[in-house]
Amino acid sequence: MAKFSEHFSFEISLSILNHLGRNLYRSFMTVLGEAISNSWDADAENVWIFINKKKNSFIIKDDGDGMSADDFRNKFLKIGYSKRKEGSISSTKGRPYIGRKGIGKLALLSCAERIYVLTKTIESSYIGGVIDNSGLDRAIKNDLTPDEYELGEVHLEDFKEYTKNHKKGTIIYFENIKDGIKNSSDYLKKLIALYFRFSLLDKSFNIFVDGEKITLDQLDDLAKKTQFLWNINNLEDPFLTDKLTKLKYLKESKTLTTQNAFKGFIASVDLPKDLKVISTEEKIGVDLFVNGRLREKDIIKHIPTARIVESYLYGQIHFDELDGEIDRFTSSREGIVADDPKFREFLENLKKILAEVINDWDVWRIKHRKSGDSENKRMSDRERTSRDLFNIVSEDFSLPEESPNREKVDGWVNAFAEDAQFNFSSYAECFVSENLIRNYMENKKIPLSPEAQKIVKEWRDKVNRHKLKGNLSIEIRQSDDDLAYLSMGELAYLADNKKSTSEPCLARDADEYRPIRDALMHTSLLTAAAKKKLSAVYENIKGRLRILLSDSK
Repeated sequence: MAKFSEHFSFEISLSILNHLGRNLYRSFMTVLGEAISNSWDADAENVWIFINKKKNSFIIKDDGDGMSADDFRNKFLKIGYSKRKEGSISSTKGRPYIGRKGIGKLALLSCAERIYVLTKTIESSYIGGVIDNSGLDRAIKNDLTPDEYELGEVHLEDFKEYTKNHKKGTIIYFENIKDGIKNSSDYLKKLIALYFRFSLLDKSFNIFVDGEKITLDQLDDLAKKTQFLWNINNLEDPFLTDKLTKLKYLKESKTLTTQNAFKGFIASVDLPKDLKVISTEEKIGVDLFVNGRLREKDIIKHIPTARIVESYLYGQIHFDELDGEIDRFTSSREGIVADDPKFREFLENLKKILAEVINDWDVWRIKHRKSGDSENKRMSDRERTSRDLFNIVSEDFSLPEESPNREKVDGWVNAFAEDAQFNFSSYAECFVSENLIRNYMENKKIPLSPEAQKIVKEWRDKVNRHKLKGNLSIEIRQSDDDLAYLSMGELAYLADNKKSTSEPCLARDADEYRPIRDALMHTSLLTAAAKKKLSAVYENIKGRLRILLSDSK
């Protein structure tokens, strides 16, 4: 049985190690993130993750630089060590270092019952040790010194499957994860594709989960549900440009610019539920990345608008300038210090971008026959409600995506939108006003003139003929009262006819209203002049009707 010639211990007081927060990192994804970030910093080209849910364990392996015995002792086991303290800001390959404070490894060291570490450089053999957290707890309780708590021995034979052909790099085995591995492999693949952008932006860095390479294919479902896209400062990202991402359902896109040095994209899906990851409560949002690493999930929470559009948005903002000489990241490494001036300036600029996104979203949603933002006052409530009704009705005539006539029919339907918005609203006005006049006349017991009775008889006969022809035995009108057969013209003359005087009256308005009203009721598309006239006349009718109803007893 192979054994290491050296024994290792932590290079920090065990009590301080505990106070730093061994339980600082709460999620499985955080642990994966820290391990993957370490591999990036070590100039690895490949990272392999093997998950065993049955055994509640996983292994992460890379082909990075690995560690010598000195590195392992004085860097890995020295909590707080950071390459940046030596003046380095990037790796040998020129990758910007993601690690900063050197306490991120606490996520690795405290998430499982036992953690096995194996590492080697191209020149050295494997070295490492076992961190037994139950033993570490006892050592802390008994106030042992680091020298009195040595790491356990790793048996190479137990890892021969992973050490085979492994020339350099690090292997870490996490045994018995504290909170369990609750997520499916597919779920983790999607989150890695979303949250580890450096793995997709840098072709020299690959991540594999259970043998499958993480690519943009994991984001296909999200891409298919994406309707709108805003590219901020011309971000170059394969998710936006690679045809394989299946953004073929994208309906609108736009480039936004800001003087700040951040780049990114914001996208909108068809329905809020499209942002849920594989039937879980995990919701994709607009996230902030620094040097390719996720630093703040749902960045919009810092500039909330309380507008409905927020529940449709996801995206990524990349602002590498937040990683400079000043450390702006929180101790948990899962956020940014909220009152940092540079961060606040960034949020102000992002707020301006978001305002434009919110307005565009409403315009585009309405254009593509979807409900928009009811709080956007560029449309009146009446216009928006009419358009929403049109959108709902028109969905019944949408052809399947694969239909060769879909685009043509969509074009026809879209051409009706503006007219429908006006006509639906106008029909509602006509419906309400004419029925109110009928109620007014019933209440006032206004009799029908001989001319009106004649019109009623003509319409009743016509309706009966049509019912016979249509083989209908059912009643059509709720009431067969004579007033039900009269329209605005006849009703107005009976209810309010003062043609002989100069006083306002419904009868004179009805004369102007009738020809356009009849065209409207026959679902005709009105001219701009007719729309203007109808709106003006209706304002008169509405005003006069209010007076009559106010005097009604």
